[in-house]
This record gives sequence, C-alpha cells and structure tokens, in this order.
Amino acid sequence: MSCAGCVAAVEDTLNAVPGVAEANVNFAEHTAEVTGSVMADALINAAVAAGYEAAELTGADDEAEQKELAEQDYYRQLLKQSALAAAVGAPLFLMGLLGVMPDVSGAGRLFWLVVAVLSLFVLIYSGGHFFTGAWKSFKNHNANMDTLIALGTGTAWGYSLLIVLLPDLVPEQARHVYFEAAAIIIALINFGAALEMRARGKTSEAIKRLIGLQPKTARLVRNGQEIDVPIEQVGLDETLRLRPGEKIAVDGIIIDGHTRVDEAMLTGEPMPVEKQQGDEVVAGTINKSGTVLFRATRIGKDTALARIIEMVRQAQSSKPAIGRLADRIAGLFVPAVLIIAVLTFLAWFNFGPEPRAAYVLVTTMTVLIIACPCALGLATPISIMVGVGKAAEYGVLIRNGEALQRAGQLTTVVLDKTGTVTEGRPAVTEVMALDGDQHELLRLAASLEAGSEHPLAEAIMAAARERQLELEPVQNFSAIAGYGVQGQVHGQQLLLGNQKLMVDQQVDISAFLKQAQGLAVQAKTPMFVALEGRCLGIVAVADPVKADSKAAIERLQQAGLKVVMLTGDNRATAESVARQVGVDEVLADVLPADKAAKVAELQACGDVVGMVGDGINDAPALARADVGFAIGGGTDVAIESADVILMRGSLHGVSDAIAVSKATVRNIKQNLFGAFVYNSLGIPVAAGLLFPFTGMLLSPVIAGAAMAMSSVTVVSNANRLRWFKPQDER
Repeated sequence: MSCAGCVAAVEDTLNAVPGVAEANVNFAEHTAEVTGSVMADALINAAVAAGYEAAELTGADDEAEQKELAEQDYYRQLLKQSALAAAVGAPLFLMGLLGVMPDVSGAGRLFWLVVAVLSLFVLIYSGGHFFTGAWKSFKNHNANMDTLIALGTGTAWGYSLLIVLLPDLVPEQARHVYFEAAAIIIALINFGAALEMRARGKTSEAIKRLIGLQPKTARLVRNGQEIDVPIEQVGLDETLRLRPGEKIAVDGIIIDGHTRVDEAMLTGEPMPVEKQQGDEVVAGTINKSGTVLFRATRIGKDTALARIIEMVRQAQSSKPAIGRLADRIAGLFVPAVLIIAVLTFLAWFNFGPEPRAAYVLVTTMTVLIIACPCALGLATPISIMVGVGKAAEYGVLIRNGEALQRAGQLTTVVLDKTGTVTEGRPAVTEVMALDGDQHELLRLAASLEAGSEHPLAEAIMAAARERQLELEPVQNFSAIAGYGVQGQVHGQQLLLGNQKLMVDQQVDISAFLKQAQGLAVQAKTPMFVALEGRCLGIVAVADPVKADSKAAIERLQQAGLKVVMLTGDNRATAESVARQVGVDEVLADVLPADKAAKVAELQACGDVVGMVGDGINDAPALARADVGFAIGGGTDVAIESADVILMRGSLHGVSDAIAVSKATVRNIKQNLFGAFVYNSLGIPVAAGLLFPFTGMLLSPVIAGAAMAMSSVTVVSNANRLRWFKPQDER
C-alpha cells in the first residue's frame, strides 16, 4: 500500500470476498487481519486483482526476521533512489537559484535535451513505483498517493519537454522548465518514505522483544541422556533440564528442584519469583538461580508467550472508532484532492494572470504533491502499535484498539473482591464445633468440599490435609451457586454454606449467629455445617488483602475514578475489606448471575464502567462493562470475556492501563490534529490562496518536502510514547 487512501480500497476488496465477516487493514504495519470462513488464497487473489501484492502471515518463527530483512532491503533501495534523484535535481536547482540556467532555445536546447533524458531516467528508476502504482489504481478505478505524485511529476516533465521541443507553442513568459522540480520532488518523497519506514520499525519493538524471548533450543532429558534440540522438536509431557541463566523453552510444571525465575518481561513484576516442585514455569522467562527439571505442558503456539505475542499483534492491528473515522476520511481524500486540482487548474486558466500556462502548471502540480493523506492514515495505527506495545511491557495485555481508547474514558471502576482486592488464596482460621470436636467438623466439611473447585473449598481441603484427616465418601454432591454445597454422607444430608443456605433449608443457626457476625466483622467468611438439619458448627475462612491493593485503589481515586467493590460475600465481610482498602462503595451479597446487572445499573446512571475480575466467575460482568479487566497470573492469558488482561495480580495494572490509554489517545489526537492542519492549510496555500495578497506561490519542491516530512513527524510523535512510564502518573 502506498498511502492511507489504499486502506479503504483494500478493506473493501477483502470484505467483498465471499465468506469474509470482517477485514481490518493496518496501514502502519501493511497488514490485514481477516475474520471469517475463507481460504487465504482467495484473499490474496482478490488483493492482487485490485492491484496490490499480498502474502499470508503464517506465524512462523523466522517470519518476523524475513519481514525485517525485506524492509531493510527496501529502506536501502529508497535511499539509493532518493540519492540518484537528488544527484540530478540538486545541481539544476542550484543553477536556477544562481540564475545561470541556459535558455531553452538555440544553443541551450541540447543541454535541456540531456537534462530531459536524465530526469526521465530518474522518473523510471527512482519514481517508477509511483507510476506503476498509479496505473494499477487507475485500472481498478481507484486513486491513491501514487496517482497524485505520478500526475504531478509526470505533468511537470511532459510540460518541460514540450517547452524544449516546441517552445513556440507557449508564450515566452511561460517558457520555464520543471525537470529539477520533478527530480527533487521524487528525491524528497523517497527520502521521507525511508525515514518514515525507519521510524516505523521502532514502533514494533515490543513485539520484537517478546519474540526475542523465545529460545531457539531446549535441553531435553531422554532415556537418561540430556540433549540439546531445536525448540520445534520438544513434545508434550517431555522432561526438560533448566540451568541457571537460561530462558525457559516451553510452559511446564517443575517436577524436581527449586529456583527463582525472572518473569519481568511477561508480567512487569521486577522481583524474581520463587519456584519449587508443582509450580508452573512460563516460556520466555529467565531462570535466575537453581537447576530444575520440569515437564512440558504447553508447546509451540499454545505457550503463554506465543499467545501473548498473538494477542499483542491482534491488538496492534485493531482500530478504535477514531481510527476508523480517519481511514474513511483518508479513503475520500485523494478523489477530493483530484477534484480540487481540477478546480485549481480551471480557476488559474480562466482568471489567472500571464504567463497563465506556467501558473496553471505550478499551482495544479503543487496541490497534487502536497495533499497526500499519509500522515492522516498513520496517525492512529502508529500510536496504537506503540501504546499496545508499551502496555505489554508493564504486564498489561490490551486486546483491541477500542478498549485502549475506552479505558481512558472510565469514570467508575468495579472490583471483584476475591482474588482481585484480596489474595484469592483463603485459609481456614477458625473451626467452631457444637460438641467441641473440631477435627470431626473439619473432616465432614472437607469430605463435602472434595467435589468442589471453589477457592474456599481449597482452603478447607488444605486444612484437612495439614491435619491428616481421613475423608468420608460423599454421594449426590451438588453446588448451589451463591449459597454453598450439599451431599450425602452415609445416607445423611450434609450441608455447608452461608446463612442464606441454612435459612433456605430451615436449619436453626441461632447458637452460632453471634460468632458468625463477629467473624464477618473481621473480614472472615463463616460457613455453617449442618447434618440432617442440625447445625454442627462453623468453619471460618479468611482471604488476606493484597499488600498493594490500598495503594492501587488510592491511585485510581487520585485519577478521579469512583471505586466500587462488588462481591458475593456477606455485607459485614465485604465492609471489613472495604475499610482496609478505602473503596468508595460496597455492593455485597451479589450472586454471580447478578453481577452483570449491577454493572448495567451503574451504566444506566451515566457511568463509564471498568470491571476488574478473575475472568471466569465474573465473565458476564466483564463482558457487560465498557472495559473488562481480567486479573490473573502469567499463564492465564486466554480469557475471552475481558478486553484487558493484567498479567500480574496487582490492581496497579488497572491504573497503568488507564494511563497508557490516556497517553495513547492524546498522542492520536495530536497526530490527527497535525495531519488535518497540514492538509487544511497546505492545500489552499498550494492552490494560490495567498497569491492575490502576497504575489507568492508555494514551490512544488517545498510542497514535496512538506508532504514527505508530515508522515515522518507523525511517526516520530508516536514514538515518543516509547518513553512513557505509567508510574510517572502515580
């Protein structure tokens, strides 16, 4: 694609292919992401038929390297083309400034014929891609930047040749040649494209760094022998050796040894994490100390790192609403410029002073050259690429451009309690038995919870294992969402759950109600145990508040956000946690199915709501929110319900995402403002608007330089985001 005007043409072409649901074209990366039921060949054929070249991105490890090498070759080619054009155009330009140009008639004609041949070579060698691109667009009833440049420089060269060969056809005052303008315009535009490409390459550094995390080899343990093999040859469930200082090759579980792992590049967490037998390790992270053996659980495209890379790529290719609007405008821009060029031609031809032909040519050519919408087309995608990459560096995975734009507009953040504000790893703190037999009460509770996957069940099971209690078999187990669990032990009905479950099952809990209320005030969750309708006691479980939750919530409030905690826990427990962390509002006793309704109620009041949860139990609420934040560990990245995934368990990730969002949207607006101002002011000046007042016209050479540098300016401004640090907002 040669300019932003191509984006709409390529998108329309791809969307017209049968089976395509949606096509998103990214001008900054020159890629298209297509959703639907369609073969890649059909898409490639459609793009080729429309005058473009295309190939499928397969995700191969060496693909990025090949793409980078191809871009480097093209960068060098642009510099060569620019240098040759400058070598021809610059001496002529200087001669014109010094007033030593030969006359176009008489003895000077031979000089100009040589110049005509040299400048034609420049048009073919340095500017040939503009003319072939323009011809392809013309054949497909489109117009793009190539059209404008080819018309401008081609007309300049053709008019100049006419002056040299048949000067008598043109009035003497208009016998001025523009060979140097055509050559220098092509030199400047190629040089600008080279600078833009170089700057654009820096925008994808986040992806390059992530890809660089993938090791090329792994040390396998096979048949008692340790061998180094290419990463592609590692199979599932194979045993790998990990030594100090090595990158972890694939995702796995440690089966022997103890170490510390640096997960900073994936989670943004600077401190190494302790790992021992049974713990997960993630591909791309770095082993800092011990030697361990681990079993491969995810390989190839299934590793957390591979999924993160794919997620970042998709997000960088996506478009927020502001980007789609810019693309639509850019798609209409080139046809509009051609109309303006025709109107400029007619205005100067009919009302311009003599030498009319010269004025007509200069103004029309300058309008065509200055008006390329490249800066407009780059404004959004280039900032999105840098912003998404910057967020990934801090362990924040933004799934799409819409979420990136929306996150900065939030007015309310809703936090799930368990695993979000708190650690999510509760532990049994009290066991209160009616008959004093704590072991028996805990044994019954653990027997029933053995069939549950709830975090509170894990705490009870862990306590039973610690006390080495023997569990009873349970029949007819069932979980009652938001209430608790039930089952049968030796034919007797056994219940474990909250007060609502006991009331619902008509169990008298009056003997333990006061203790339960006291525990709830301390942010502990009391769970009643009843056998055959008789309450046997309480098992209390507490989930400690994360160390940085209070500071992170203060940071959100300082940014002007209202913070609400939404939980299924009882009000006393919820308010106890709320007091510790300082949230603005508490919504307690909310069933999982009702969380989305609570988010909708806040939205109905005019709030723009971000929901932060674990991405599984809170899926409906995450999907309902304006922006859903899934908070989880480094391996839990495939959470479909969330717009933003926080790789580490800290709520600071929400503030980081919001800070990056605001900085990125601010950068996009700067770029769009600059691009609109450039074109809004540049085109009228090029058309000669100032001529009646100043007697001056804009030189086509200056127009070429301005057009080339506008794109470079936009890309350079977007690259400022690379130095942005969300912590600076704290």
